[in-house]
Amino acid sequence: MKGQMMRSPLRITSFIDRAGELFGKVEIVSRLADRSLHRYTYKECRNRARLLAGALQAFGLQRGDRVATLMWNHYVHLEAYFGIPLAGGVFHTLNLRLHPQEIARIAEHAGDRFVIVDDALLPLWEQVATHFKPERVIVVSISNKPASHSNDDYDALLLAHSQTQFEPVDVDEDDAAGMCYTSGTTGSPKGVLYSHRALVLHSLAISLPDVLAFRQSDVILPVVPMFHVNAWGLPFSAAMLGAKLVLPGPCLDPTSLLELFAKERVTFSAGVPTIWMGVLRELDAHPDAWRLQPNVRMLVGGSAVPESMIRGYQKHGIRLIQGWGMTETSPLGTVNGLKSYMTDLPEDQQMAVLAKQGVSAPLIDIRTVDADGACPRDGQTMGELQIRGPWVAASYFRSDSEKDKWTDDGWFRTGDVATIDSEGYMRITDRTKDLIKSGGEWISSIDLETALMTHPDVQEAAVIAIPDEKWNECPLAVVVLKEGTSVSPDTLRAHLAPRFPKWWLPDRFVFAKEIPRTSTGKFLKSKLREMYRAGCL
Repeated sequence: MKGQMMRSPLRITSFIDRAGELFGKVEIVSRLADRSLHRYTYKECRNRARLLAGALQAFGLQRGDRVATLMWNHYVHLEAYFGIPLAGGVFHTLNLRLHPQEIARIAEHAGDRFVIVDDALLPLWEQVATHFKPERVIVVSISNKPASHSNDDYDALLLAHSQTQFEPVDVDEDDAAGMCYTSGTTGSPKGVLYSHRALVLHSLAISLPDVLAFRQSDVILPVVPMFHVNAWGLPFSAAMLGAKLVLPGPCLDPTSLLELFAKERVTFSAGVPTIWMGVLRELDAHPDAWRLQPNVRMLVGGSAVPESMIRGYQKHGIRLIQGWGMTETSPLGTVNGLKSYMTDLPEDQQMAVLAKQGVSAPLIDIRTVDADGACPRDGQTMGELQIRGPWVAASYFRSDSEKDKWTDDGWFRTGDVATIDSEGYMRITDRTKDLIKSGGEWISSIDLETALMTHPDVQEAAVIAIPDEKWNECPLAVVVLKEGTSVSPDTLRAHLAPRFPKWWLPDRFVFAKEIPRTSTGKFLKSKLREMYRAGCL
C-alpha cells in the first residue's frame, strides 16, 4: 500500500521565491572589489534572478544547458545560483584559483554555452578565452570602473529584459541544477552534477539543530568560495530560511573578515583552516579591537583541525565546528558535536571528541573498509572511508573511466582513510595516497600534523613519505614556524614522543616559509613529494 501524500517536486528555486515573498526585507550584503558594500534585499534578489533567467532564455538557453560563473562571493553570484536554474539551466561554478588552461579544459568538458564573469577577473578570463570560446560572455561590474570590454554587460542585460514576461521552467526534482568539478587533489578534476532534489535535501539537513543549527535570525557569512561546492550549501540554506547573508567578495584577509563580522553582526561562518588560522592570530594579537556577536559558530572543513585552534577560539567565545565532506557529497558528510551525555566529561576528553570529524549527517551512511571487509568501529582500525546517501554523487559527468570509485553495493569510495569509534565518530587519518608505509606498518600523516601544530611555536605542518633504504618509506615533516620563533628538530621530536610509537617519529624536518596548497586550501602533498622525493634536504 502506498501513502496518499501530494507529490511536490523539490526544487532549489522555491527557496528564492519563498525568501522574496516572506523575507523580502532581509538584507544581502556584499563586499565588492573596491571594498565598498553593496546592500539589497531578498525581494530584489528574487526579481533580478528572474530577469537573468529571462535574458538567458532570450539567448537561446535550453533545458539542461550549462552556464559557467567566474565570480567571487557576492550578490550577482547568488542571483546566478537561482536565475540559471529558473531558466532550466545548470550553473557551473569555475574555480578562479586554477591555471587558465585548466579552467578552459574544465569549461570545454562541461560544455558551457555562456559564461558570467566579474570585471575584476577579466585579465584571468582573457587567458582562459584563448583556449575556450563560449557563445556569450556576460560581464558583472564589481570594481566600479568604467566598462572597457565588448562583452554583454550584466546590468544592462537585466534592464533590457525588465519588461519581459517570464515563466520559470517546470523542471523535475531529479533534473540537474548545478555543477562543480573536484579540486583535482588526487588526479584530474572530475565533474559532479547536483540535482534539485539533492540540493534541497542537503539544505534541509545542514540546517537541523544538531547539524549547523540555522535559523532565520542568523547572519551567515560564507568565507568558503561560492565557486567550490556551492559555498558548502550555505547560500541555499540562508535563502530557504530567509536569513541575512554577508558575502565577502575578494577581500579574505583577517582584518576585512573581522570588520564584516563586527559591523554586520555575523553569527555563523564557514571556511578552511587556513582562513581561520589567520583570523585567530588577529584575534589573539588584538583581542579588544573586535566586538563580535556572542556565541559565534564557525564551520571548518577541508583538512583536519588542530586541537589548539579549537581551544584558541574557545578563549574568544567562538565555537569551532568541525565537519567533513567532498565535492561528491554536496559537501556535508559528517559534522561534530558532543552528545547530550558527553557534556559532563572532563575537558580533555571532550576535546578529544571534538577533534574528530564527527558523526554522519542525517540520511547519510558511512563505513570503513579494508582488505578483510568492513572494519570494526573501535576507533583504531584504519580503513577506506565509504559513503552513501541522497546527496552523494552516483557517477561523474562524462567520465565512464571512473566507475571503480563506486562499489557494487552502491557506496562511494572517498579515497580517505579513517577510523570510526563505538559512538560513530569518524576521524580522518589520511588520504590513501598520503599514507606512509614504514617497515610494513601504516603511519598517519594527519595525526602527526595535528600533533605538531599543538606546539606553541608551530604555525602549520605537513608530513609526507620519503624513500628510506631500510624501512622503504619514512615520514618527513615540513614545518612553518610562527614569526619570531625558533625550534629545533629534536624539540619537535620530543613534543611528539609521548603521543606516538618511536618508529612513527620523523627523522627529518624541513623548516619552510610556507606550504604549497591546492586551489581549495588543502596541503598540496604531491608538490611536497616532488620537492623532497629523493629524501635530500
